[in-house]
Amino acid sequence: MTQQALFIIFGGTGDLAYRKLYPSLFRLYEKGYLKDDFAVIGTARRPWTNDHYHEVVMNAIADDGHESDRTNSEIARKFASHFYYQSHNVNDTEHYVALRKLADKLDEKYKLNGNRIYYLAMAPRFFGTIAGHLKSEKLITDHGYNRLIIEKPFGRDFETAKELNDDISAAFSEDQIYRIDHYLGKEAIQSIAALRFGNQVIESLWNKEHIDNIQITLAESLGVEERAGYYETAGALRDMVQNHILQIVSLLTMQKPSEYTAKELRDRKVEALQNIKVYSAKEASKNFVRGQYGEDAEHEQLDYRHEEGTDEHSQIETFVAGKLETTNGNLTGVPIYIRTGKRLARKSRQINVVFKDTTDNVFTATGEQDTKLEQNVLTLYVEPDQGYQLDLNVKNGSQGYGIMPIHLEYHKTSAEKAKVPEAYEKLIHDALDGNRTNFAHWHEVAQAWRIVDVVRQNWDSQKTDFPNYVSGTMGPKAAQELLTRDHRDWVFGATKH
Repeated sequence: MTQQALFIIFGGTGDLAYRKLYPSLFRLYEKGYLKDDFAVIGTARRPWTNDHYHEVVMNAIADDGHESDRTNSEIARKFASHFYYQSHNVNDTEHYVALRKLADKLDEKYKLNGNRIYYLAMAPRFFGTIAGHLKSEKLITDHGYNRLIIEKPFGRDFETAKELNDDISAAFSEDQIYRIDHYLGKEAIQSIAALRFGNQVIESLWNKEHIDNIQITLAESLGVEERAGYYETAGALRDMVQNHILQIVSLLTMQKPSEYTAKELRDRKVEALQNIKVYSAKEASKNFVRGQYGEDAEHEQLDYRHEEGTDEHSQIETFVAGKLETTNGNLTGVPIYIRTGKRLARKSRQINVVFKDTTDNVFTATGEQDTKLEQNVLTLYVEPDQGYQLDLNVKNGSQGYGIMPIHLEYHKTSAEKAKVPEAYEKLIHDALDGNRTNFAHWHEVAQAWRIVDVVRQNWDSQKTDFPNYVSGTMGPKAAQELLTRDHRDWVFGATKH
């Protein structure tokens, strides 16, 4: 079904708009979800013309991986003709008056029925200002729908997040606010519910009687690259744990919804996060470790403190590992180990569900040497690989009754992965449909901040000896010790590290 809507993108000249928003909108246009009855207004300080804006949009399409001649094709030019640019100062009331006049003109031209999506692709400190002006200068229509899409980071802690939310909520109701976490648009993350609740064999084992621990690893092989300035103010805890990882945790630990709707899913996720223990400072010290990468073994890559744009005495973390405790239903007591970092051994984002050991190994009585039973592990590969793996024990095929581990695997082919919509394409599609299933509710964001604030405050109160892990490894020694003390190991695909 096609949709009629006006997009107003604040930050229309920025990197996010160029790399993600314009290509995603074009894919929706190619697939017929957007047709002739849509328009886009891009706003920013730069004094661009509409013609220049069209060139930028077409270049974004080409750089996203479309064929080299696509920028000259009729479809790309026709798509770009729906884009309009207006130079804009978010603090200037008169600029909103001009923006309203252009929006009303386009609404009439394209017969958009007052449907508007406001995309705030800029720094969060401007969110409240923009939302307030949208209301006061009457850009919010009294017919059709009005939806506000906002990007992370949503605050720096609970207090700033609440202040930001209060400012936005003065202009938009909660059901009009779409907080994007692009991990919620990833196919593998959206598949967690299907895996858990669409398979009786999995659902029946998803409890403390059968699961020993759950592990989430979001590992990057690259360093901070051009994001050093941002990373100095954020760090891995705010950048990855407060949003992406805790969203994944909520999906892994929530109770079964009565139906798969936005409200039911939201309620179950909020409940799951409220049942994650908020540590004391002492508990946070015990259960969370941080790291900052140094040079690699051959000294071919810089340590974090010598990356361009970083403080030579920086105390910001590029690695986090932690243990979370849940009291949510039948997973009460199952530890959830998380880790994420830059410059690790390889890029791989995966979830590992480690099942309990078999308590009674009947095969030792056979007298065979190979009778050890490995733990059953269910792995969900998020990216760059996409698929599933289940580790099992079987007879090894030799004379006698030796045992060996095997891996039942399914991995998407390149052709299959190419058919999967990119995360932003999915989420923009959902916003157009008014489907808030894969967006974060304020109560989720708030509780996630409560969980990580204790850790952040604890770290900010003390200095540590950085760098403390070599680039190309899996983080500091303390990350392994976090599991060793519990007589466990990290799992990384089929290989333990």
